[in-house]
Amino acid sequence: MEMDARRHFADLAVAVATRRDRNAFVELFDFFAPRIKSFLMRQGMPGGEAEELAQEVMIVLWQKADLYDPTKSSLSTWLFRIARNRRIDAARRRRDPDLDHRDPLLIPSAPMAADEMLDMEDKERLVREAIETLPEEQIDLVRRAFFVGQSHSEIAEETGLPLGTVKSRIRLAFGKLRKVLDSRGITEA
Repeated sequence: MEMDARRHFADLAVAVATRRDRNAFVELFDFFAPRIKSFLMRQGMPGGEAEELAQEVMIVLWQKADLYDPTKSSLSTWLFRIARNRRIDAARRRRDPDLDHRDPLLIPSAPMAADEMLDMEDKERLVREAIETLPEEQIDLVRRAFFVGQSHSEIAEETGLPLGTVKSRIRLAFGKLRKVLDSRGITEA
């Protein structure tokens, strides 16, 4: 995330905390709720549950924005940590028999070091810049698939494009992104 965007989101969170600014909250909700839902779905949570939990995380933001400290982490880090913890709590409440308590996703991670956080934010900024080099129709499909969390079938249905076209454009976009990122020294982990 670019530093300007990071500051902007931090400022919006402060506005929510200090003035209960509804417009600031709506902007944060519109940006983060779909990303949190997508993250939770990638962790194996069904869509409806993921959406409910994403809304719960955003309620936490509304009610406890004063607990967010922009000097310690980005707002996205804070919100995704809340989402992760709520997901773990929900799984434990269900006493899910498929839940493996040794699963690394369920073990709290150590706080990220400041240099690691900056490195991650630099990489995220470079990825976002690389995405902006794509043709608009590819940007739209990549955003729908990876930031909103839509399946290829959902994208095809919403856009009216054939499913094969959606898949090939996304595959083509990833080929272009890989070349751009490789040229900038960003390699896969």
